[in-house]
Amino acid sequence: MGSFPGHVLPGTLFLVVGVWHIWCALVRYSSNRKSFRVRVWNPVPGFDGKLKYLELYVIAIGGFIDFCIELFYSTHLKLLVHGVLNPTHMNNFEHAGMLLMFFVFGLIVLLSEKTSFLPLPDGALCLIVATAFCAEYFLFSFHSTTHKGLEGYYHLILVLLIGLCVLSTIAGALMPTSFPVDLASGISVTLQGLWFYQTAFTLYGPMMPDGCQLKGNDVMCRSADSEVRGELLANFQLFSMVFVVLAATAGAYGFAASGTGQSEIRKSHAPLDG
Repeated sequence: MGSFPGHVLPGTLFLVVGVWHIWCALVRYSSNRKSFRVRVWNPVPGFDGKLKYLELYVIAIGGFIDFCIELFYSTHLKLLVHGVLNPTHMNNFEHAGMLLMFFVFGLIVLLSEKTSFLPLPDGALCLIVATAFCAEYFLFSFHSTTHKGLEGYYHLILVLLIGLCVLSTIAGALMPTSFPVDLASGISVTLQGLWFYQTAFTLYGPMMPDGCQLKGNDVMCRSADSEVRGELLANFQLFSMVFVVLAATAGAYGFAASGTGQSEIRKSHAPLDG
C-alpha cells in the first residue's frame, strides 16, 4: 500500500515532463515538418541558454529527491533488520529502485549533452528511458504489496499506461522522424502523471467511492457491487483524462500552428502549379 504523497510526488514529475514534451513536439512539428525528429528531452529556449537543460535537471533532481524520500524518510532510516533489508518497507525499497532509474537516466543524458565523455544519439537515449519505464512496469506488475480489489484495479490501469510509455519510447528509437510517435510519448507520460494523481485522490483522499474505505493499509468495499461501482468510476475517470488530454493537445497544436508553423502548413497543403 502506498500513500497520498507517495503518488503525488512522482505524479507531479511525470505530469510536468509529459506536458512539456507534448508542447515541444507540437512547436517543433508546426515550425518545420521536414526536419522534425523525435527527442527524448527538449531544451528550454531563451534566457541566454541558462535554462536550456532545465528539463534534465528536473528529472534528475526530482527523481533523486523522490528516491531519498522513499529510501530514507519513509523507512525512518530502518533499512536493515538483523543484517537484511527490512521486510516491512520492501514497498519503499522497490519504489526507490524505480526512481533511481529515472535519476540515472537524467544523469546520463546530462553527461551526454554537456560533456564529451558519453556522446549518445537520440535513439540510444530513447532506449535508456525505455529501460527506466520497463523497470517501473515490472515493479508495478510484480509488486511485493498485494494489490487486490479496487486498489488492484487502479494499479492495473497504471501498469497499462506505463506499458504505453515503454512502447512509445522504443518506437521513438525505431522511427526517429515520426511526429505521432513523439506526441504519443508525451501523451502517455502525461496520462501516467495524471493517473498517479487520480489514484492518490481516490484511494488516499476525498474521492473514495461510496461503499469503500481505507482501513489500515487496505481499501475495503462493503460488497461486490460497491467494488464494481468503484471500478466503473475508474473507467470513467480514465476516459475523462484521455479526452481532456487529447482535446488540450489539439488546442495546443492549433495555437502553435497559428504562429510559427502557419505558413509551413499552408505551403504543405497548397496545390501544385501545373
